[in-house]
Amino acid sequence: MIEPTTLVTVALCVFAFGLASRRIERSPLTAPMLFSTIGLLAGPMCFGLIDLHIDGATTHVVIEVTLVLVLFTDAARIRMRELRRGYQLPFRLLLIGMPLTIGAGTLLAQPFFPSMSWAELALLAAVLAPTDAALGLVVVNSVRVPVRIRQAINVESGLNDGIAVPIVAVLLTAAIVANGNQVATEHGSWSGLSFAAAQIGLGPLAGALVAGPAGWLVQRAFDNNRINRAYQHFAGVAIALGAFGTAEWIGGNGFLAAFVAGLVIGNTSESLCKHLQEFAEDEGQLLALIAFLVFGAVMLPPALTALDWRAGAYIALSLTVIRMVPVAVSLIGTRLQTRSVLFLGWFGPRGLATILFALLVAEADTIAHHERLFQVATLTVAASILAHGLTAAPFAKRYSRWVDSIRQSQPSSPECGDAPDLPVRIRMHERRKLPPDAESDGNQAK
Repeated sequence: MIEPTTLVTVALCVFAFGLASRRIERSPLTAPMLFSTIGLLAGPMCFGLIDLHIDGATTHVVIEVTLVLVLFTDAARIRMRELRRGYQLPFRLLLIGMPLTIGAGTLLAQPFFPSMSWAELALLAAVLAPTDAALGLVVVNSVRVPVRIRQAINVESGLNDGIAVPIVAVLLTAAIVANGNQVATEHGSWSGLSFAAAQIGLGPLAGALVAGPAGWLVQRAFDNNRINRAYQHFAGVAIALGAFGTAEWIGGNGFLAAFVAGLVIGNTSESLCKHLQEFAEDEGQLLALIAFLVFGAVMLPPALTALDWRAGAYIALSLTVIRMVPVAVSLIGTRLQTRSVLFLGWFGPRGLATILFALLVAEADTIAHHERLFQVATLTVAASILAHGLTAAPFAKRYSRWVDSIRQSQPSSPECGDAPDLPVRIRMHERRKLPPDAESDGNQAK
């Protein structure tokens, strides 16, 4: 049972943030930054107002449900038909940049953690590979940032979590097997190969089988005016959780199932997608804030005690070289100018997906260095929350001014090319209204 002081503390944090949310939105502070810091102060490391534990059911339920819904809604808002124009940048980031990031992260981790196996090093790199654009909202919400650039960040963030799930699952299995263990689940002990095959094969299958018929039924009910607004919100949540539960029941990966279910819904049921976007901005945002509060209170304290120069150096590399060089390589041939390449490379924040993956690693006590992997991943997220949160607004402002200047002299520059203005996970208030001095890039804010 959750302690009353924990519930009251969480409720007060959410309530106080809501009262000041409009002002906070205009400040250098971000919601993940505030809630992680408050969680750290209210947790056992300081005032002890939040009484949760890293291996507790509440911690895992909050993080897992949040990621399931984030994977589902992020996938649902990426419309593949619309991505036919402007797909080059995000697909390059996903199909070239992400594998290179995992490879670079693996190679550069070895000098800092020489006692780890290659499977563990690759697992660490994969855990840190997915990005979370919600940690730098102003970048993907600003109408002054060219739509092609901000949507590259938006689409990459929306899809790379789901792409990372099977990679992390395989490497997690490999790290367990490398330590001389079989993978033990409620279905019994599996060999590494059969477990990985079941996770990757049955997960997407469950997601498609749940979302296909369910999405069709919801669309039919909507067309015949048999479903009200509230239940369209509930239907999306039910499909996401149903896909997750079905996959776990049959031995597949539930997170991969939720992601595939979102892709199916996003490209087959337009009416449900609209309500899913509203859910992601309201109830989904609340869950995300609570997840960052739990992150600060439960995950960050034990990680901070293990901070040393090796972890600090690798974290710095992870947020810079390991991310930015692969991005630069993936963008060769796009004719983007250096400043745009650096901008895209820098804005790869680590967020909810990495938090969940770190928890999964912490649970895997059959991995020799599971505690160290958890600590480095957690500290990287903390550093990203701070670094990307503080730089999002000033960097976006400077980059926008630079783009305004080249738009006059080079109107056909690739930075200003056409791209679909897809929904972002959370819309900031300022995005709905153009500043008087802002020059539109030809796309109206939605």
